[in-house]
Amino acid sequence: MKKLHMVTWILLIIGGLNWLVLALFNWDIGQIFGGMDAGISKIIYILVGISAVVEIVTHKKSCKMCGSKMGADMPATGGTM
Repeated sequence: MKKLHMVTWILLIIGGLNWLVLALFNWDIGQIFGGMDAGISKIIYILVGISAVVEIVTHKKSCKMCGSKMGADMPATGGTM
């Protein structure tokens, strides 16, 4: 599970950097592989999208900030702040 998390995290970083480069320089990293219509670019975009879905589903289990330990000091009655 840890390896899957690392792979999805790396792909999300790549996707985020792609958006940054696109916004700042109007250049898509996928152009290296022949543009958005190239098969390899589509595969990369699909993998980045799947990585986002995996991270959405598994984030709370693998995040130190969002995991169950974070709520350990909260009252069991679902107390409010």
